[in-house]
Formats: sequence, structure tokens, C-alpha cells
Amino acid sequence: MQPVRVGSKELIREINSSLLLAELRGGLLSRTELAKRTGLSLPTVSEIVAELLRRGVVEERETALSGGGRKPVLLALKADAGFVIGIKVTETRVIGVRTDLNAGIVARATATVPADDVPTVVRVITKLVRGLRPKSAPLYGVGVGLAGVVDRASGVVRHATYADWRDVDLAGLLADKLGVPVVVDNDVNTLVANEQWFGAGRGVSDMAVVSIGRGIGLGMVLDGRLYRGAGGGAGEFGHLKVADGPDCACGGSGCLEAVIGGPAILARTGQRTLDDAAALARAGDAGARAVFDEVGRTLGTAVGNLVNLLNPKLIVLAGEGTRAGELIRPGFDAMLRSSVFDGLQRDLEIVVDEWDDEAWARGAAGLFLGELFQPNLRPDEAGRPSLTARSAS
Repeated sequence: MQPVRVGSKELIREINSSLLLAELRGGLLSRTELAKRTGLSLPTVSEIVAELLRRGVVEERETALSGGGRKPVLLALKADAGFVIGIKVTETRVIGVRTDLNAGIVARATATVPADDVPTVVRVITKLVRGLRPKSAPLYGVGVGLAGVVDRASGVVRHATYADWRDVDLAGLLADKLGVPVVVDNDVNTLVANEQWFGAGRGVSDMAVVSIGRGIGLGMVLDGRLYRGAGGGAGEFGHLKVADGPDCACGGSGCLEAVIGGPAILARTGQRTLDDAAALARAGDAGARAVFDEVGRTLGTAVGNLVNLLNPKLIVLAGEGTRAGELIRPGFDAMLRSSVFDGLQRDLEIVVDEWDDEAWARGAAGLFLGELFQPNLRPDEAGRPSLTARSAS
């Protein structure tokens, strides 16, 4: 068990500040409404709001209608009080966005990665971030998402899926170059962050995001917290064994992504891209349609087993493969129904989100923003940026 800071008035104040900021992310609220929503006393709310106003994290916007007496003043998070940069790393490109504190995109940039060695990727990311850096307001930090097993706590990439990286301290390398904190996580977890901030996952305590593309990825929110596993490797859904073959890029065989991932679909349809394969199926090619139907059925069975294990309220299907959603869904829905244990499907919701690369980058920014709105609960977090700490500004 990790040590936590000893309870004190300052820590309690930071936790209460976090509660208020979380509510203000959702829109305009008065001090009285904040007190009702958080359960804090009105004097406590007023005291913390005064501090947040002084630091420029919160602002007074307008007055609300009143049934009589003095009109209440509405408060809002000051979105441009600081910024965060989110980065999505692919095999060939780096996609970056700068977002405000409400995760609204205010600048964007893309760069080609000429090689997948660590020094080259670090150099490209560093140049991109420097180009996106705000001129005046503070840059609180950078979030980075890439495919692979990532130890989120240390920022070390234990194994990159599409490059020969082992135990690379990517967060440390970038922080040294950029002079700001950097968080690194599996890229599917950035999709989870995006869903929690903007999508169907807002307010959902138990959900899973399944990405469909070259690989098959999984991100999970369990009991309200993003679940990464002991070493950051939770969610290697694509390497469930579902068949006797074919061989997988991981060195094994019969993995889910080797059966229904992008390369498998292209090999079986003889096309160059997933969009081309989908177009062939839509044009009536029986072989291509059969491939997508099998993909849907295999995925539906795998997701059904996931539902039986975790009992989530929401499953989000995301990634480039969802652009062929109407070809996949009939088989997917049929096998999901037959695979899920009786009763677990009653309140289950399935949502398809066609996120693009920019959404993955925005999610990476969301990962950092999520931490920025949290108090520093452990002694080793003393230097981590947090909007709840009095030194944050």
C-alpha cells in the first residue's frame, strides 16, 4: 500500500478544492449550488472560492435569476488559466493538440516520424510540443499516448507494440527536454479519458473501451477509476487466445488481433486499407462481407466474455475499424447476446465512437488534466502540478 499524506487542514482543503473544481468543469454554478452538490458548508465553499478567484483558476461570469433578494453570482472554471498538450504517437506520425483546462482544443500540429528509434521519436515530440507551447499562460504539462505496455506510475514504456522499445523512460526523457511534467500511458487509455471527459462515459463508473484497428485494444474504468493493472499491462485484449492460429506479431498464435485485426482483414480481402475492404463489402462482394461478418461475430464473443468478467454498464467501440460498423454490428450483436450471462445484458449499453487521431491526442491531454484536478494525496506527489494546491499558480 502506498503511503498517503497525513491528514491536515491543508490536505482537507485541497480535497475540498478538488470537489469544487470537478463541479465547475460541468458549467456555471453559484456558491450555494456548489455547497449543495458537494455537501460542504457555504462558508467553506466561499473561502475556497475566494482563494481560487485570487489565483485566477475560477472566474465570476454573471448573475443568475433570483426568486427574491440578492441575485446569486455564477462561477466558472477559467479555461484559459493554463494549458496542457496531448500527444498521440503512431508508427509514422506524431499528432499533438494544445487544450485549455476544459480540454477544448486551441491549437494543433502533426509531424512525420522518419524512424522509430527512441532518440528520433523524442526529438520529433519535443519539436512539436515546443511549437504548440503557449506564449503567456502556463503550460502545466504534457500527456503522451502510444501502443504498448506502459508503467503509468514511472512513465516507463515496458514494451512498445510497433517498435523495438524495452524499458524506455519516455516520460523522463521528454520531461528533461521540455522542462514540464510528462505523463505517458497506453493509447487506449487516452480514449478512455476522452470518453470520460466528453463522450458516453461521463459519469459512468464501470465501462470498457475496445479499440478496433491494426490491433485490438482495451481500456477499463472500474468503480470510477481507470484500471491499468499491476505493471500497466491491463487491457491486452488483442492477445486473448481465440483460435488455433494464425501467428501473431507478439510471437504467439491464435490471438484475437491476429484473427480480426486490420492486417488480417486486409490479407483476407486483398485490399490495401480498411476503408477499401469495407467499400468492397458494401459493393456486394460476398467474400468481403463474410470477412466482416466473421470479424463482428468473433469480436462479439470476446466482448461477451469481457462483460461476463467485469459486468460493465457501458461498452464503447472505437478506432478506425468502427468505420465499417454497419458491416460488423449484426454479427457482433448476435454473438454478444448469446455469449453474455443471463441478466448481465439488461442495463448494458453499446456505443460506437469513430474517434480520429486528434481525439486520441485530446485524450492524452485529458489524462494529464485528470491529474491536474486531483489533490496530491501521497508524499511523493509534492511536486506534481495540481490546481487544488495553493502553489499551483
